[in-house]
Amino acid sequence: MTAIRAFITGAGSGLGRAFAQQLAAKGAKLCIGDIDAVAGQKTADECGGHFVKCDVRIEDDLMAAAAWMQAEWGGVDLLINNAGVAQMGALADTSLEDWRWIIDINLLGTVNGCKAFAPHLAQTKGRILNIASMASFLHLPNAGSYNATKSAVLALSETLMLELEPQGIKTHVACPGFFRTDLAQNMRAGDDKARAMTARLVERSRSGANDVATRILDGMDRGEARILLDKRTRRALQMKNWLPFPRYLNGLRKEVAKLEARMTRAS
Repeated sequence: MTAIRAFITGAGSGLGRAFAQQLAAKGAKLCIGDIDAVAGQKTADECGGHFVKCDVRIEDDLMAAAAWMQAEWGGVDLLINNAGVAQMGALADTSLEDWRWIIDINLLGTVNGCKAFAPHLAQTKGRILNIASMASFLHLPNAGSYNATKSAVLALSETLMLELEPQGIKTHVACPGFFRTDLAQNMRAGDDKARAMTARLVERSRSGANDVATRILDGMDRGEARILLDKRTRRALQMKNWLPFPRYLNGLRKEVAKLEARMTRAS
């Protein structure tokens, strides 16, 4: 069986690195993209892959990566738009500069990847995996910019499921919750409380990047278009879809209060 040829953004660390390691173990040929040349090259060396320095905010970087894979490997079978950042804080404490920063990376970075690779994926009847979040539909307060960009990634992905289908491209979108990764280390925050809350949510999660990557790849293997990783995530979406919105909102208020109380306790 011919090895799949995959390109992964943000693969120098965290979830992207976990994807690379697991795909390499399955025999995939990997092109690793990351803005951090040292971390990205390390992942490539570990996985026997090729590294390209890639800032997802720059369309030409993605176009160059796609062109390299076409020229050197004859095409690409899988694109994983994994690169992402977090920005936490109340609306009043979040600058327009921070809004532009997170939109450029989380949303437009995903758009850039899809636009650059779609023509090549059409040739191989390949796949796109976009990494959204549980925040795509569970909109906690003090996370407006993150919620908005991840909701947009989900909307874009569901659009492409139908738009790219006639070209033979299958689109998947994953919506993980908080898991142990370096997202909190690289995030921006409007205030210290928002930063501390996010760090605690990440640090106290039961899931790590390797576990999340495994479940997402398993979901792709099962052919799931929208990959919800656990019962809690599926239940949250069901409650939002099924309950009258005022009742749902009241329940969310109670859950937020419980969460804040739990996060303020000593570890």
